[in-house]
Amino acid sequence: MKIAVIDYGMGNLRSVTHALEHVAPEHQIILSGDPAVIAAADKVVFPGQGAMRDCMRELDNRGLREAVLASAREKPFLGICVGAQLLFEISEEGGRSQALGVFAGEVLRFPQARMQQGDTRLKVPHMGWNEVRQSRSHPLWDGIADGERFYFVHSYYMQPVDKGLTVGESDYPFGFTVAVARANIFATQFHPEKSHAAGLRLLANFVAWDGAA
Repeated sequence: MKIAVIDYGMGNLRSVTHALEHVAPEHQIILSGDPAVIAAADKVVFPGQGAMRDCMRELDNRGLREAVLASAREKPFLGICVGAQLLFEISEEGGRSQALGVFAGEVLRFPQARMQQGDTRLKVPHMGWNEVRQSRSHPLWDGIADGERFYFVHSYYMQPVDKGLTVGESDYPFGFTVAVARANIFATQFHPEKSHAAGLRLLANFVAWDGAA
């Protein structure tokens, strides 16, 4: 089996690739920015890091927009961090940046007015370990305890129009969506490749997943 990690110059690409190689040594893990290679892969991982507007520019400059959209329509697809946010329609980042529009909804910045937890003022970006509540069952949660901790680095969060998309939530300090899923797509705000045993289990589940919810 061939699993492509999309290389568009943005994201924690090597860490994601190495984590997949660790959990799937019998499969071919390909880090590539070639649309033809991505189209030929059995599964696709779409990581991301940095500003959404820059990520969209790089996708277009490298001719990868349609490869991403086609993969999201046709095969098991995992989005990570900005790679998850890019699946929505628009982001507050950079003055209403347009994204890919796979899912209806927005990506919003943590509002300074709400970043108070008791006497503690929470920092933005949200950085570090946080518990994830599983909103509903999914094959990628197999063997992962509800409330398990995953690693986050982000200043913006996903807000889907369809609440049924949400499969994972966390608090900072209010509740927000950290994982979404529909059909063959699963996407996380947290970084499974940086989340030790739980993250590796999620990646192993993705490798084993046939794309059915």
